[in-house]
Amino acid sequence: MINILMIEDDIDISTLLTKFLSQYGMKVESVETPKAALNALELDHYDLIILDLTLPQMDGLELCKLIRKDYDIPIIISSARSDLTDKIIGLEYGADDYLPKPYEPRELVARIQTVLRRYRPTLQAEGSDFELDEGKMQIFFKGEKLDLTTAEYEILRLFLLNPGTVLTRDYLANNAESISWESSERTIDVIISRIRSKLGDTPKEPRYIHSIRGAGYKFTP
Repeated sequence: MINILMIEDDIDISTLLTKFLSQYGMKVESVETPKAALNALELDHYDLIILDLTLPQMDGLELCKLIRKDYDIPIIISSARSDLTDKIIGLEYGADDYLPKPYEPRELVARIQTVLRRYRPTLQAEGSDFELDEGKMQIFFKGEKLDLTTAEYEILRLFLLNPGTVLTRDYLANNAESISWESSERTIDVIISRIRSKLGDTPKEPRYIHSIRGAGYKFTP
């Protein structure tokens, strides 16, 4: 689960984005003021911040600078202010991306995933047979690089980021950028079958990918 702090004083926008991002394994805590944001950062750990610029109490650019001074957390500015100067200053103050409103929520998902890949390029669980290099979009199995299609990489990556969690076919389809959300359950099953084959895994005696009847799949690294 990706834990996100959203600093946004428009409740309608924050409610819409919170609901949308939850479909992609993202939990959003929304606050309306810079003071509430700074308090939240002291109390909890966040993987990413979505920051509006037009806020009460303090301008969002100043808040961005203040956060970056004390926290190494990726920041995406989400603002209706389209002035090029604001964008340049935001990036100079430590923002990782600048997304002008209005935008499609799916674009925000893609921006979040891209930024997080830069912050956590390599993941390897202790004792695991797998190593995930998100920066190069590669997965190593027992020390050898797997020859994966884009869809296979995205699905296996989701398993590696969510070990021991039952993932539905809808979740897998919604969170794999190369797979259309209209794809059938059969499409996901076929991709997983190909991944299993490359891992030497079998549905009858699974070592890594377990089918959960009526629910989806669970990955054991």
